[in-house]
Amino acid sequence: MRASAVQAVRVVFWNIRAGGGRRAVWIADQIAAWAPDVLGLCEFRGTEASQQLAQTLAAQGLSFQQQSTDPQNLAVNACLLASRTPLKPISLRRNPPERARWIMARIEHGPAVGILHAPNFVTKRKRPFFNSVSDFAGRWRDGPALFGGDTNCGVPPIDGNPNAFHDWEVEWIPELARIGWADIYRHQNPSTRWPTWYSPNAGNGYRLDQAFVNRSLLPAMRPAHHAWGTHPDAPRTRHALSDHAALIVDFDWPRPS
Repeated sequence: MRASAVQAVRVVFWNIRAGGGRRAVWIADQIAAWAPDVLGLCEFRGTEASQQLAQTLAAQGLSFQQQSTDPQNLAVNACLLASRTPLKPISLRRNPPERARWIMARIEHGPAVGILHAPNFVTKRKRPFFNSVSDFAGRWRDGPALFGGDTNCGVPPIDGNPNAFHDWEVEWIPELARIGWADIYRHQNPSTRWPTWYSPNAGNGYRLDQAFVNRSLLPAMRPAHHAWGTHPDAPRTRHALSDHAALIVDFDWPRPS
């Protein structure tokens, strides 16, 4: 493939909360407004609302889709990866992250992109999940790539209350950086506090949603930013569409000639 020019590619990562439910129609509208080329959703489900959302996204042009839903348990949280161009699944033979919470694929004529959703600490599955992702990241040798989503993690104090994280959680994101995967928003905004989720009880905010970019793709990155979805009937309500903000990642990529 020869590149005649570069094109801007947009990837959006978003936890849509509990499959979308009645909010799904407005979630689809918001995604259309963000105009991603690739979309990764957390808390996507096998429920009617989520599946209708997937059909709507396909009609909007995000027609190449992979989902990790469980047909035996439609209400369990899973992931969706959708693209405007074909996706080639990437299977991990050794120590893969749990299936429902991880999808990795290569975009046709583009880099590899993954969506993840880390389990909560109380499940006792979070540390094994982190270990699997770190193992994948350390072994990756297949060109430009990024993965992102809801990690249920951050680096305090800038990303939230230090008492909310254990030492091994705090060390995970810096360890990814040491092996060549930059937390792109923090890489570009080292001192900006931008919570993507607020505790419903304490009201304090945490940046729990990140995207990690490897060294091969890092030079192509444009500024990344977070954004809250907007409901037409509640334009001033931060969590009207989801209790998480989305992460919008843009980069330049050679255009196929």
